[in-house]
Amino acid sequence: MNRSSLIKVGAGLFASALMLTGCGSSGGSGGGGEEAGGSEPVQIGITQIVEHPSLDAARKGFKQALKENGYENAVFDEQNAQADQATATTIASQFASDNKDLVLAIATPTAQAAAQTITDIPVLITAVTAPVEAGLVDSLEKPGGNVTGTSDLNPVEKQLSLVKELAPDAKSVGIVYSSGEVNSEVQVKIARKAAKEMGLKVQEATVSNSSEVQQAANSLDVDAIYVPTDNAVVSALKSVVQVAESKQIPLIVGEANSVKGGGVATYGIDYQKLGYQTGMMAIEVLEGADPASMPIETLDDIQLVINTKAAERMGVEVPQDLLDEADQVIK
Repeated sequence: MNRSSLIKVGAGLFASALMLTGCGSSGGSGGGGEEAGGSEPVQIGITQIVEHPSLDAARKGFKQALKENGYENAVFDEQNAQADQATATTIASQFASDNKDLVLAIATPTAQAAAQTITDIPVLITAVTAPVEAGLVDSLEKPGGNVTGTSDLNPVEKQLSLVKELAPDAKSVGIVYSSGEVNSEVQVKIARKAAKEMGLKVQEATVSNSSEVQQAANSLDVDAIYVPTDNAVVSALKSVVQVAESKQIPLIVGEANSVKGGGVATYGIDYQKLGYQTGMMAIEVLEGADPASMPIETLDDIQLVINTKAAERMGVEVPQDLLDEADQVIK
């Protein structure tokens, strides 16, 4: 090889070395969680008990918060327990083994599975009605462990007052809920007290899974039906809607997505906003905040949502003053 050839080879090797150096450099700050989580994107596990619009909206809002606030490259491992508690526990165990940076648990059953299984990774909860009663935190003000997040406790009394607004002569209300969900038990306890004060007799129909919902709803002999934010029942809401339509009685529900799904009305929260709020809390935790001292938060934005088409199918006339008050009317 002559001197000219040697120079060409040397120049080529030098250029290759420069290219390799450039590829291996982190070169400035990365986006999407790299600033807070080191050189690798943040790894977040999401566990959800079942698919239904409110829980899906909470998940969407959570991811949106992170992506819009510096964690656009965060990696989400999304798992659904399909209403099975054993599966929820398996998912939580896998997240613990994977050593995720943070876990989001959507709804009470999955939150309980995560809290019982994951002890050294931050767990954020959302769409959980009663975190203390569910054994997730020591108190709402000071959770005390690795779990914090948001509660979706709705204004049950205001929701139940819609029975009298939509059916002034109503003497009874039926409540369909899952006997295995702590969140539902808390809401039903509130509903019993509120109904008594309104002069309404309560008839309860409990289920252990979503396949029993239609039979439970059919068993009710009442003037109206109320469905709280119960995961098993809401995932089979169409069955309750069909019963309410056949009996020609109003169906009052626990959240806005259930109104869109065929309920007549609710005073409820926006679950996407709730999820977003949870996502902002998650960012605080990822950047060093201690879940033990972060109070459980709630969403104060309560909206009246009415579905006039559903009301018509159930033979219900919605008073004009209630329509005027509504934040959203679905036609």
